[in-house]
Amino acid sequence: MHFANDTAYDLNGPPDAPAVVLIHGLGLTRDSTWGGIAPRLSARFRVLTYDLPGHGDSALPTGAVSLRSLSDQLVALLDDLGIENAALVGFSLGGMVNRRCAMDHPDRVSALAVLNSPHERGPEAQDKVEARARDVRASGPAATIDATIERWFTPAFRRNHPDTVAQVRATVLANDPDNYAAHYRVLAQGVRELIRPDPPIRHPAMVMTCENDSGSTPAMTHAIASEITGAETVIVPGLQHLGLIEEPVLFADRIEDFLDRAIVRSPA
Repeated sequence: MHFANDTAYDLNGPPDAPAVVLIHGLGLTRDSTWGGIAPRLSARFRVLTYDLPGHGDSALPTGAVSLRSLSDQLVALLDDLGIENAALVGFSLGGMVNRRCAMDHPDRVSALAVLNSPHERGPEAQDKVEARARDVRASGPAATIDATIERWFTPAFRRNHPDTVAQVRATVLANDPDNYAAHYRVLAQGVRELIRPDPPIRHPAMVMTCENDSGSTPAMTHAIASEITGAETVIVPGLQHLGLIEEPVLFADRIEDFLDRAIVRSPA
């Protein structure tokens, strides 16, 4: 583990390989999200994982949290590490951060993989996520943790892998309540600035979710892809929000195949 400007990160893989950044989601950490995927990718790519502000080992933010501030954190880290551009693989909130970064700093991005990430919600779905954000602001991550775990993991995985589920639960509950609430607000409201992106996103892109992800639905995935020229979609059958933890090899296969086509055979 290393630090740059209060951001905790790990950088692994061949120094001369194309750079890939893995961006985790709300309440999680670089290790809890990418532990089953990063080692596989780092065999071929220069893989950077890091913790969002106040998550994992990174320091709490000193100012307001927004998609733009999270994008700025990423670009500052790339600057500190001398990485000119990278493929950005973002999960959930991380898939919002990488889209914001591609809009604000297109020359720093070689490709985008947007995993289980939300987009424009209907009124009922938006009301639900706004209500959860209010609950979290009032009572911290414990207010919604049971429902969160049910949305994130399939019943079979919860039954057969209780230790993994308990670790994810503990990671979420360890979050600073105010910081968690601030990031939850970005998750709830930030999608508005990503709809019909302006400037448009033109990078090679893969948009992927799971069939039963209720917060980042297949319809959202198709909508995101429809707004990025040439983007491809992948819908994984059966799984829910944390499919990349339930089936890390499946996700690693898809990500590696996309990166091979997007930045190895046809470098940006």
